[in-house]
Amino acid sequence: MMRTWHTTLAPAALALFLAGCGPAATPAPTAGPRVIRLPMGYIPNVQYAPFYVAVERGYFQDEGLVIDFDYSFETDGIHLVAAGELPFTLASAEQVLLARAQGLPVVYVMNWWNDFPVAVAAPESSGIRVPADLAGKRVGVPVLSGASYIGYRALLDAAGLPPDTARLDVIGFTQVEALLSGTVDAVVVYANNEPIQLEAHGMDVNVIRVADYVPLASNGLVTNEATLASDPELVRSMLRAVMRGLNDALADPEEAFNVCELFVEGLAESETAVQRRVLEASMRFWDSGPLGVSEPEAWENMQRVLLGMDLIPTPLDLAAAYTNEFLPQP
Repeated sequence: MMRTWHTTLAPAALALFLAGCGPAATPAPTAGPRVIRLPMGYIPNVQYAPFYVAVERGYFQDEGLVIDFDYSFETDGIHLVAAGELPFTLASAEQVLLARAQGLPVVYVMNWWNDFPVAVAAPESSGIRVPADLAGKRVGVPVLSGASYIGYRALLDAAGLPPDTARLDVIGFTQVEALLSGTVDAVVVYANNEPIQLEAHGMDVNVIRVADYVPLASNGLVTNEATLASDPELVRSMLRAVMRGLNDALADPEEAFNVCELFVEGLAESETAVQRRVLEASMRFWDSGPLGVSEPEAWENMQRVLLGMDLIPTPLDLAAAYTNEFLPQP
């Protein structure tokens, strides 16, 4: 015979018993990773290796971030960040100063390129080896604005030469073709890119680097004043991840290139040797000083160039234009 047990529970105990037997309580939702859309300013390229490495090795994920690379040419990252529509963009230092001259509250928070990458390239046979050799020559420049043109003007200024030293031809981004065809005597280039392409086409070139004549603030990561004030930890998280990627890329260029193959379509099939050299040359510009740190002299020189070109009307408060405060400590 089966024995039946009868138990009387107090009301409070009964309530606990019933709660335990009921459906499990729904846990409070947890915040997912934060998606950061990052304007890159250019097409997918090995020059973005630090960011690709940081994604592939989970450094952004460690900070609770997911990066959405935005390669749209129509995207004006500076204006989107200034308006608070995005928290970050990649941009060159002169664009930060030009924006602040218009009252846009953007702030440069990490120096990615220690050396300004713009240069003038000319055939070795031309005899053009120093800025003074450009006198009376035809120099091809992509456009009469932007980092290439500003770098060219800074080079002439640092060498004590007037702006009309050479005849400038606007050639778009056809520097390699223009020099190979002899359309111009020299071209304004990025020293880590077009000279390597020209040599791959069999042309030995002399390269006059702007950075060898004057230090200028260059490309880096930009945010806005509101983000710095309201979400400083987001800025620190972003910089920690990027700096880890930058350090890893510099420590192992071969692996960094392999990671780039995951992000740059067709990289493994075409011009691999050239692109490896582009990455190696880029790294020399990144690693020529303290990583991430903005140097006051470079910003002062950039402002002086922009003032001399009448691109900004009066000196700006440079202390408000850039900061090293949010960089990870060594």
